[in-house]
Amino acid sequence: MSDIQVLDRSAIKDLADRLTGTVLLAEDADYETARRVHNGLIDKRPAAIARCATTEDVAAAVRFATSAGLEIAVRGGGHNVAGRCVCEGGLMIDLSRMRAVHVDADAKTATAQGGALWSDLNNAAHEHGLAVTGGAISSTGIGGYTLGGGLGWLMSTQGLAADNLVGAELVTATGEVLQVDDESHPDLMWALRGGGGNFGVATGLTYRLRHQPMVVGGFIVHPISGAVTCCGSTVRRRRTARTS
Repeated sequence: MSDIQVLDRSAIKDLADRLTGTVLLAEDADYETARRVHNGLIDKRPAAIARCATTEDVAAAVRFATSAGLEIAVRGGGHNVAGRCVCEGGLMIDLSRMRAVHVDADAKTATAQGGALWSDLNNAAHEHGLAVTGGAISSTGIGGYTLGGGLGWLMSTQGLAADNLVGAELVTATGEVLQVDDESHPDLMWALRGGGGNFGVATGLTYRLRHQPMVVGGFIVHPISGAVTCCGSTVRRRRTARTS
């Protein structure tokens, strides 16, 4: 494992100078907050955190990590239960500042930056009466969710989020930026539809949207008196069994 104390500080400064965003080290005020993820049991300390603001920032961060021999972790929404978006002693590439969403209502597509949350995409699509299968929890990031398949409330009619992925902007391990779709990189596009991580850093994802004028949802709750009326003998037998 690399340690922040042995990183080349001049190289870190050079990376920071080349980013539109910022680079955080352990002594910086925002470091502790930035390294925390949704699962509070995960307690890893990256050597540095690159809080990227553009795709070019991400490419520069990837090239830096490769040259320094650092493990890379990519943080979108930070909800992965295994904490894969943070690493011990490596470089965390933080996309949380990259949350812009553009909806093309005529083409029925939405293109979102890799740090967008489902609340960002849902709200933008909703303005046009459109939707795509998204996270059941709106604070989930779109990236890891989609690249892992993506279960959600609309999947019975629209399929998984990955089924509706039609394009991606991807930064490869060498720092190259690719525009990926079925025509340009069919094998890579196939892999991105639910194949998980390690194909690159998804700095942008484009989804097919569908008309969704209304959603009916919520809980159906019956009073216990109603349950007794409907199947009273069964309920009473179970109660008797528990007390005896």
